[in-house]
Amino acid sequence: MKDQQSWPDLDFAFIEDTLATLHQWIQIVGKVRLKTMPWQNHSWHVPLYINSKGFTTNPIPYEGRIFQIDFDFKQHKLFVECSNAGSASMDLYPRTVADFFREFFETLAKLGIRVKIHARPNEIEPAIPFAENTINQSYDKDAAQAIWKAMLKANEVFNQFRSDFIGKASPVHLFWGAFDLAVTRFSGNDAPLHHGGMPNVPLEVMQEAYSKEVSSAGFWPGSKDFPYPSFYAYAYPSSAAYGKQEVQPKEAFWSEEMGEFFLKYEEVKHAANPEKMLLSFLQSTYEASVNTSEWNRAKLERS
Repeated sequence: MKDQQSWPDLDFAFIEDTLATLHQWIQIVGKVRLKTMPWQNHSWHVPLYINSKGFTTNPIPYEGRIFQIDFDFKQHKLFVECSNAGSASMDLYPRTVADFFREFFETLAKLGIRVKIHARPNEIEPAIPFAENTINQSYDKDAAQAIWKAMLKANEVFNQFRSDFIGKASPVHLFWGAFDLAVTRFSGNDAPLHHGGMPNVPLEVMQEAYSKEVSSAGFWPGSKDFPYPSFYAYAYPSSAAYGKQEVQPKEAFWSEEMGEFFLKYEEVKHAANPEKMLLSFLQSTYEASVNTSEWNRAKLERS
């Protein structure tokens, strides 16, 4: 039996305010990556990634050089490192989004990095311009670490799950729009045109992201409307039969409103074998997807 404490406590009431602020901060950083990286299918040039200290953009090519931006939740700093201009940092502490936004772009400018972003959040309502947001200003070091450490554990299991699929699959990446860590499998078949509906996301972006059939799973730290950090899984497109499939573990449930399966983080954390429980959720929800569609599993899965 593995030590349950290896999966951190993640009480939404404790992380809520820090999560709201950090969500805005990672959008600002993510939008720099969005503007500087060449377009990749399904917006794979957009996300951040989990590393040994926090969240990272990974290396970004820029005008003949490379820079990288890292949230370090051990030292509670944001680092910007450039291949030909050294590095710079700024402290992470309780401060407004507007203040973070101002200092962040001043820090980039010191390294000769000048990027103009769409300076409003996506997938967040209300979409207050970053430079005007003096509402979100909470940063608790323990809460930030708990969010990162939970994603660190999920990242490991997601990567293990991804290895069994030999068809097209996404990296395990952190989408800053909804603040969710996700991994997606593709059948290779075309999907019907997506109707959009995500707040402050262009319709054409949603339609390109879901241009192919997918079975997707991820981890989401929760919201005011659903204050439970959870793992989720969905298919696009999905039939009425999809939500009626039996999935594992028994604690998993189907949300008719969301059109997704959910497994609460707390159920995984307190399981005798959290990794095994999470893998059973990932695998069974994937099978629910392919069993109600026409995926050619023989060509997509490791023998």
